[in-house]
Formats: sequence, structure tokens, C-alpha cells
Amino acid sequence: MAEIKVTLPDDSIRSLPEGSTGIDLAADVGRSLAKAAVALNVNGETKDLSEPLSEGDSVSIITQDTEDGLHVLRHSTAHVLAQAVLSIWEGATYAIGPPIKDGFYYDFELPDGVTFTEDDLINIEKRMNEIIKQDQHFERYEISSEEALELFEDHRFKKEIIERVSTGEIDSEISNEVAAEGTISYYKNGQDFVDLCTGPHVPSTGKLGHFALQKVAGAYWRGDEKQPMLQRIYGTAWSNEKELKQYLHRLEEAERRDHRRLGRQMDLFHFQDEAVGAAFWHTNGWTLFRTLIEYMRGRQNDTGYQEVNTPELMSRELWEASGHWDTFGENMFTSQTEDERIFAIKPMNCPGHVQIFKNELRSYRDLPFRLAEFGKVHRYEPSGALHGLMRVRAFTQDDAHIFCTEDQITAESGAVCQLLLNIYSDMGFDDIVIKFADRPERRVGEDAVWDRAEDALKKSMALLGLDYLHNPGEGAFYGPKIEFVLRDAIGREWQCGTLQVDLNLPGRLGATYIGEDGKRHTPVLLHRAIFGSLERFIGILLEHYAGNLPLWLSPLQIVVATITSDADDYASEVVNRLREVGLRADLDLRNEKINFKVREHSLSKIPAIIAVGKREVDEQTVSVRRLGQKGQRVMSLDDATKVFIAEHESRAIVSDGATG
Repeated sequence: MAEIKVTLPDDSIRSLPEGSTGIDLAADVGRSLAKAAVALNVNGETKDLSEPLSEGDSVSIITQDTEDGLHVLRHSTAHVLAQAVLSIWEGATYAIGPPIKDGFYYDFELPDGVTFTEDDLINIEKRMNEIIKQDQHFERYEISSEEALELFEDHRFKKEIIERVSTGEIDSEISNEVAAEGTISYYKNGQDFVDLCTGPHVPSTGKLGHFALQKVAGAYWRGDEKQPMLQRIYGTAWSNEKELKQYLHRLEEAERRDHRRLGRQMDLFHFQDEAVGAAFWHTNGWTLFRTLIEYMRGRQNDTGYQEVNTPELMSRELWEASGHWDTFGENMFTSQTEDERIFAIKPMNCPGHVQIFKNELRSYRDLPFRLAEFGKVHRYEPSGALHGLMRVRAFTQDDAHIFCTEDQITAESGAVCQLLLNIYSDMGFDDIVIKFADRPERRVGEDAVWDRAEDALKKSMALLGLDYLHNPGEGAFYGPKIEFVLRDAIGREWQCGTLQVDLNLPGRLGATYIGEDGKRHTPVLLHRAIFGSLERFIGILLEHYAGNLPLWLSPLQIVVATITSDADDYASEVVNRLREVGLRADLDLRNEKINFKVREHSLSKIPAIIAVGKREVDEQTVSVRRLGQKGQRVMSLDDATKVFIAEHESRAIVSDGATG
């Protein structure tokens, strides 16, 4: 029998009988690989495992525990979901069902306006498991558009996809339905279930099984509100039961840590329809907000920044000159005055800072020139995109801009990187991913200038010994940037800090300085944010710590609660003493049992509760209970005060982000 030779990822050559598939190759390599295999990569393209191999192919086996393998698993599970729904609901119509991050979804239209319930999800899961146990094979077919229209004659959403494909009207939502060279591909499994798809899929449904259906949501067909509202079932799928359980546990943890729930529980903020996308800060929340600002103000003052404040309302002419009107105008809130001038509420602070820089004649001796502002900005976000403090329309940036020469980029960038890392450490974030984003295809400025800017940023990280990931082509159109991504207590990533080199804005707005040669030069502008949005960073902090903020950050640090009314006067003395030394303390003299008070204040996430009763009065002591810790510690008021002061001033992180 004739043989073919294929090349494996380690450059070894494997000989196989002519007509062999990926299934044969996996079995030839080893039993464990054959068991884990779900798809192929052939010459850089992802294919079904049943794909016949050819002489000279470069082949790698995609296993279920890889990113590509999970994508295939989830895509295949989405098909099984559609198959299960159609087998239960006669007259149901299926639309699209792609894999997504951590899972998949499928959109359906049920007859007579019927909607899915939680009980329905349980029944659908049961039917899916039956299909999986049957180990149905996924078979791929390619046909013409005409044949496809006939095959899916009774499926209006599929027919529309085929028609759009055949006319070349293809968008990202349906791109996975398109086959090569003008044909339409579909898959069949079981006796009669077919679905449009380019694949690949697992060889058979028996490869699946570690999944869970999660929720139902509404979704417009093709995202168009004029189209029918469909019902979307979301699910998740993993390569094994352990990973599935870990993921579901992370979801439970995320729900428990949801900053919106904690905001109510801790009486921090609320939202309402009269100010969509803007927070109403309560006393506790505003105290936390101001604590972060005062902390950042101190760090900036120590590192040479001058704090400024720029107008929130500025004319259209400025935004046109900066370039924001053309690139960001649809996201800006505007107002027109009686003389027909148009003003915009600022969506960012940088043009205002350039105005301060150019208000005086600057010399090279003035550089680097560092400005910082806690600037309130407004950006229009669609209502469907808003999410508590994480995605708002009105927020405050800890914004800063450094005007410098090209020769100063490396030193200034290094100082910014070090400042960011120190601040994140103070906040309890030590697991930080740094990404370097270089020039995009569409950009301003000469390549030689980009070369120098990118090289300066890389040198700044090298001097600090920082490892970073390369994010090719993801820089801003005006310059390269560094992004700082924080990992929280349950492993989620949050992109917060950025450092951007701007080769464009100073020149557009006419900012110059006098160089050593006596001539005017355009400065380089470094954009720097550390928290980014204070609102969003507070949301991240709340979820990272599950509300158990370190004492120095907590809005209310200590509550002194009486056990009996005999201790009221002493409790007042304790609170006054704590307040005198700058601690945020409150008094609870209510006629309630101490266990009730402790439970209530613990739910409000107060870091320390001091209980005082007759014994404490007689001995001039206090009983200290710490949030998340068992038992209590009896100590003198002086000793307790010293402990709290030391913790407050050292910014110690006593609370464990993993507890709550």
C-alpha cells in the first residue's frame, strides 16, 4: 500500500498509509493522544479530525485541553444544544450558535411566544446528555447555495444566512457559516439534525459532556432592534469535570463579590434612571473615593507632579483641533448656546493640559513638565453596555500628562512604571501582567520617530527588569503604549493603568518649547493613568477584597458597640480617642444585643468592631473583633489605638482577598 509522509510540530516525519486521516495519525502517535484529540491543524488551518491527510502536510493534533480544543468543544456543544431544543419544542426555529469566551450560546425563536424557564434548561441538559451518550458522529458536507436553500427551506434564519453568503454580504456574526470557494458547508449528526457551519467539530458527541447551561437572555436577530427578539441560551463547556466545577465556582465567587451588591450592603453608592450611568455616592462611598484621591495626590506630589484642574465644558473648536471631534465625537455630550456655539463636556483631560502647558513660554529647562488632574469626564456609552461602576458615562480619571523631549522618554517612562507597580502593591495587587503595544497599521508620524518611541519604552522596562507581553499592532494611532493588567483574588484580569507616547497631539494644538538651540520644538506627550477611572477601580477593589477592604482604605474603620448601657459614656470616650488620632470611628449605642450589632456591622464589612461592657469599663480595656477572624482580643485602649494607627499608616493589608 502506498504511503504518505507528514511533518509533526517537532519536525519529525511520520509515515502513514495513503488515505489516512487525523484520527489515524493520533492513534499512530499514541493512545492517550487519540483519546484527547478533537481536531487538526493542517498547514496552519483548523480542520476536522476526520480530514484526509496528504503528502507533505505539516500537521499538529489539537487536544481538548488547549485553547483551540476548547473552542471546538464549545462549538460542538452549541450544536447539541440546538439539536436538543428542536427535539423538545416542535416548531422551534434556530438561528446561530457560536462559541464564545468560556462557553457558547444559541439563539431560538419558539412558537406562540413561549419562553424558556429554569426548568426547561434542566430538561434541555438531560436531552443533551442523551445525545452525547449516543456518540453521534459529526459529518461534514459542502454543497452549492441552491442546494443549501433547498435543504434549509423551512428554516428562515438559515435561509437568510445562505442568501447573504451567496451575495457576498458577510458579517462577523455569520462568518462561521461560510465555506470556501463559494460553497456552503453544513454538519449532520444523528438521524436528522443538520446545521450550517464551517466547523471544525469533534469527531462525535461522545467527546463532549462536561458542560452546564447557565441562563436565558433576549437577543435581537443580527443585533437589529427592528428584527425579531430571540431567546438566547448561554452555556459553558470544558475538557473535564474538574475544570467545569472550578469555572462554576469562580462564577459563584464573582456573584458573591459583585460590587453592585456590596455597594448596597456597605451603603456606598446607588444608580437611578434620572442619571443613567452616573453614581450617587453616599457618605461611606465618598469617603472611600476621597481616600483614594488623597493617597494618589500624596504619591504624585512626591514624584514631581503639579495638580491642576481644567474646565469640563469646552468649545467644539478645541476638540476639532485636537482630532477628538472626528474620532470620538459620537461619544461626546454636547450643548449649544444662544449664540449657536457648540460646547462639549470633556471626554478626556489631555487637550486641557496642553492649554496649560502652552499658556507660558516653556524652555527645555522646564522639561519634563508633569501635570496631574482628578478630572471628571463624560462619555456616551449605550445603556446596554453600562455595568455598575465598571462601565459608566460619568467618571473621574487620575489623569496625568508629562511633556518631555525624546531623550527623556525612557527615564520618564521608567519612573511611571515604577510608580504604578508601587501603587498597585499598596492596593494589594502583586500579580500584574504588562503588555507592550506597538504601531498599528493606521497611524500618524514617521517610522523613524515610531522606532525611537518604541525603543525608549522597551528600554524603560528593561532597565527595571520588567517582563512584558508583546501586543503587536495595538498601539494608539498617535504612539505606542504600555498596559498594566491586574489579576484579582479569583484570577480575573482587569486592564487599569496605561502609559502612552503621543507623537501627535502637542503638534496639533501648537505646543512648543525653546530648545538649547534657541529654536521652537514640539514636545513629546506621555499620557499616564494609574487607577484609570476611580469609579471602576473602586469596583475592582470591592470585588478583589469581597468588600473586606484593608483598614486604611475602609470608609468606616472601627465601630465601638456597647454591650450594656452602663458602658455608653466609656464607649463615647473610646470613639473620641480614636477620632483624635485620625481614625474613622463610629458609635453604636443602640439597645440591641451585642451579637446582633456584631453581625450587622460584619455584613457592612467594618474591619474592626470594639465591644465594651461593664468589665471593659472597670478594667479600662477594649475587646477587639476583626472582620474575617475568629474570637476577640482584649487589650488596653492605648495598645489598641497604637495597633490601628500602625496599620492605618503602613497601609497594611490584613484582610484576605480570598475571604469574605
